[in-house]
Amino acid sequence: MLKERSNHAFAYLYDNYSSALYTIILQIVPDQELASDVLQEAFVNIWRKIDSYDQSKGKLFTWLLNVTRNVSIDTVRSKGFQNSQKNQELPETVFVDNSGYVQQDVDKIGLRKVVENLKKEHRSLIDLAYFKGYTHEEIAEIEGLPLGTVKTRIRTALIQLREHLK
Repeated sequence: MLKERSNHAFAYLYDNYSSALYTIILQIVPDQELASDVLQEAFVNIWRKIDSYDQSKGKLFTWLLNVTRNVSIDTVRSKGFQNSQKNQELPETVFVDNSGYVQQDVDKIGLRKVVENLKKEHRSLIDLAYFKGYTHEEIAEIEGLPLGTVKTRIRTALIQLREHLK
């Protein structure tokens, strides 16, 4: 029904997945109002790209998560967002840790708890890539690791996460 672009199917999709996707967006986009806009844009992209979903390649939620994550990262990397963030005060729900990263204290779906099961070397890379939106190249530079090592460790971590979630 989704690929037929049924309004009922998309309403069901939104009702059942929007809160989980919004939580993921908030891990990447620090502003709640902008995060709501990103969620709307993500669902527009989902509507447009639903034909590209292939059930044999993975679960629907994983595909939705990737579409949403990509929209979030595109938003954060846009010049408009970068310019709007200059000289902004940090809201009280946000803190800066010792490494200088801005973090928001949110994890309503328990994904961080699952990530905690990973080895420390994998956990930090997943955190940088999926919760903070860094590219593999940026992670390699931050961590002082070769790019190939970063990619291998992230892939290994994702395989382990998949096993934990089964």
